[in-house]
Amino acid sequence: MARNSQISTDLAVQAVGLTKVFTDFWMRAKAVAVDGIDFEIRQHEIFGLLGPNGSGKSTTIKMILGLLRPTHGRLTVLGHTPDDVKVKSRIGYLPEESYLYRFLNPMETLDYYGKLFGLDRRVRRRRCEELLEMVGLNQVGRRQVGEFSKGMARRLGLAQALVNDPDFLILDEPTSGLDPIGTRQVKDLLLELGRRGKTILLSSHLLSDVEDVCDRMVVLYGGKIRASGSGDELLEDSDHTVIQTQRLLPETISKIEKVLQDSQGLGIESAHAPRQKLEDLFMKIVEQAKAEQLSNSGALHGGKTAAFLAEDATDGVGLVESLAATPVAKPAKVVKPIQSKEKASAANVLNELVKEAPIPAEKTRNVNAPHVASDVDRGVLDGLLGNDPKSPGSKSS
Repeated sequence: MARNSQISTDLAVQAVGLTKVFTDFWMRAKAVAVDGIDFEIRQHEIFGLLGPNGSGKSTTIKMILGLLRPTHGRLTVLGHTPDDVKVKSRIGYLPEESYLYRFLNPMETLDYYGKLFGLDRRVRRRRCEELLEMVGLNQVGRRQVGEFSKGMARRLGLAQALVNDPDFLILDEPTSGLDPIGTRQVKDLLLELGRRGKTILLSSHLLSDVEDVCDRMVVLYGGKIRASGSGDELLEDSDHTVIQTQRLLPETISKIEKVLQDSQGLGIESAHAPRQKLEDLFMKIVEQAKAEQLSNSGALHGGKTAAFLAEDATDGVGLVESLAATPVAKPAKVVKPIQSKEKASAANVLNELVKEAPIPAEKTRNVNAPHVASDVDRGVLDGLLGNDPKSPGSKSS
């Protein structure tokens, strides 16, 4: 690959002679993690970074993020140097291990990272709800993250990487710890984000994942690029030809083999029925179980892609959010009047409680004897019951 000193605006990442050498205390070379590699990641493509452990994948990603400084060479990210703060808010990153706060729940976790990006409260809440539904964690949004399995933590980590709606998404082993359902969901999500214009760097040990979603890829070994190109360019088998048709009878296969021998002197190396992928079979079984309404615990199958991740956001969204932010006056609380029957019943109960105490017989002859009444002020009770003491039929104390 030619080493061009020009910075191209249609490239998300451009690396020229990128080198990283780790040294010891006396600045002596200890290990060459990345050794003079050249590669480009174009805008709006899904790029795969492959290689075994120790090949330099994680070191390359850390240099792209600005966490490590290159020893030699040049590296630009979205038209800027990796340590430029202008580029940080446009990047989403999912590390190989999800480092999350154990005592926060998923809603609090996403809200916290939304605050770091300066998102408005209403925008944060809407995005958190959409992302949790997308990754299948909306049912456990109030559980502490410390109780999550590794697969559930990876789902939350993926949502955290998307909370700022990044232009450039870097994923390091995104399907690690996920079940086949979650793995398929992540791959479908990456394809959907790619169609919506996101640029994605995917690093994975699962070669089938990279093969299914990546437009181009490089293979690292010993800090050097050993192969690069599109999936078709790297995987094409130029020594064989595959002809796929419906099931053939044995005698038909024999005739075809005779034609090959007469024309080119070739024979049929193998003839067998094609096999489907184990992943396809697993997903078929899951869909059948869901159709039979069988329940399953844990994280749910993710929902649709979060609406805010759409490539073309309409102007009406901002208008709706501004209208939603306008405070609405609450209606005055209406006190329900006591119904007549309820009022009468309450009056009867209270009348029983405040009956006048009986006058002893020996005092009835004495007209000057004081009138013994209840200890309760009758006027107060009449006021509570709505009785007017001056009205006819009401008792005066």
